[in-house]
Amino acid sequence: MLTIGKQLNAEERLSKAIVAIMGSPKYTALAGVLMLGEKTIDEDVPTACTNGRDEKYGRAFVDELTDAELRGLVLHENYHKLYSHLTTWRHLYDIDPQLSNVACDYVINLKIMDDNKDGFATLPEGGLIDEKYRDMDTAQVFNILRKEQDEQPTGEDGDNDSQDNESEGDGEQGDGSTTGSQNTAVGEGTGFDEHDWEGAQSLSTEEKRELARDIDEAIRQGALAAGKMGGTGSRDLDALLQPQVDWREVLREFVQTTCAGSDYSTYARPNRRLMSQGIYMPSGISEQVGELVIAIDTSGSIGQVELTAFLSEVKGVCDIVKPDKLRLLYWGSSVVGDESYDMHELDSLVTSTKPKDGGGTDVNCVVDYMTERSIKPQATIVLTDGYLFGSWGTWDCPVLWAVLDNDSAVPDVGKAVHIKTRDML
Repeated sequence: MLTIGKQLNAEERLSKAIVAIMGSPKYTALAGVLMLGEKTIDEDVPTACTNGRDEKYGRAFVDELTDAELRGLVLHENYHKLYSHLTTWRHLYDIDPQLSNVACDYVINLKIMDDNKDGFATLPEGGLIDEKYRDMDTAQVFNILRKEQDEQPTGEDGDNDSQDNESEGDGEQGDGSTTGSQNTAVGEGTGFDEHDWEGAQSLSTEEKRELARDIDEAIRQGALAAGKMGGTGSRDLDALLQPQVDWREVLREFVQTTCAGSDYSTYARPNRRLMSQGIYMPSGISEQVGELVIAIDTSGSIGQVELTAFLSEVKGVCDIVKPDKLRLLYWGSSVVGDESYDMHELDSLVTSTKPKDGGGTDVNCVVDYMTERSIKPQATIVLTDGYLFGSWGTWDCPVLWAVLDNDSAVPDVGKAVHIKTRDML
């Protein structure tokens, strides 16, 4: 129910909520993100939504909220933007739209509740909260939800019983959040906002890159302002502000270091072009390198965009290093695909290779597969989300772990580079 803000219309109340958040010391660091994009009241939006840049708020929904709930709603939408949920985590939506929505909301809502014990902001009814997801990122929550969904009994028709009553969501605003028994602190609900995945997808590649740059700059400026003003809002942005290693440079350095052949000169084969001029100089001989293996995680988090971008970089390096063969192994709980490419076939490697389906995430199956078939590469590159069951394996060759969207994954063998999905755009 509205109290003091009842006389104001939806546009005025939204503006007031934004100003209040920006004026709060706890959200000084978020101010830059709050200023990004357009914020509009829309008659056709049931609740609220964002495409990662712009926000839309439903008039009827806003009119029903208290001032504290409206502030909570604005925070919720802007945390979606802050964490680049609709761009960085697009691959999760492609796997399961409903679970991706739920995973994003669990991460955000815990933070909002933790930061507002004073009642400055509260969540509208239906907010998804569960303590077991504390200190997890979106991918971790998604994987747990997906595992729980897979373990639930199915009906005679093969459909998951738990999904029969879930809202599918439609319309141009994208799918709305859903939940099952996981919601513990707020009671059962369906989530209170929509996620405009389709709107985010409609952004061009350049627009996505520009948005990523704008968000990064907003975070830096916000944290700087918080530091100067003594605000506490920068504490949760530390990880986002850490300098990112250029994964492409690491990839190139690894391949060139581990797979480059040795060039040497010999007088046994003099340079014939110079011999005609009476000059005797040794000819160069390049020792061809061996096989390079790319082991690709099939657990579901590696989508076509990520795979194409990664393999494009691999091809670029191979064009220079020129290995004898490039071999792709797709793995989950077992190796589910084995493809080999000669140097003249590398163009098709990028254009035709597609992610494979597989279950589980046990990289030891790759080690076993290579051992059983006497595959002895010059080096192995593992593209994975890093959420492994079991160990990181025992390798007989140099190994580079290309870990996607999981900074917490730290392999205990080989070398690792952490990649953000948005850096592949």
